[in-house]
Amino acid sequence: MHTIVVVIHVIVSLALVSIVLLQHGKGAGIGAAFGGSSQTVFGSTGAAPFLAKLTAIVAILFMCTSLGLTFMGRQQAPSVMQGAGAPAATQPAPAAPVVPVKPAPPGSPAPPSK
Repeated sequence: MHTIVVVIHVIVSLALVSIVLLQHGKGAGIGAAFGGSSQTVFGSTGAAPFLAKLTAIVAILFMCTSLGLTFMGRQQAPSVMQGAGAPAATQPAPAAPVVPVKPAPPGSPAPPSK
């Protein structure tokens, strides 16, 4: 389920970016007044309401998938503070370090045995 929501979230986010980039800015009409071309794909104002509604729908889907992923993530991962009131387990002290014994140089007498 988590993977499906992530895939939908990525698709919706790419669609949102694409739709926003397709829209004209607020000052796009002023360029035509000073000799700019006014030829558009959807006509002079034909696509503005459609793209605005589509942007709102896709933005709502994006927020819903974001919230869904947040709630799914909260249910899967335990809190770092969970179990903070329990005392830490006592561990035994580490063993004494072993001191390496140097080998006797050749020709020296052997150490006395005990």
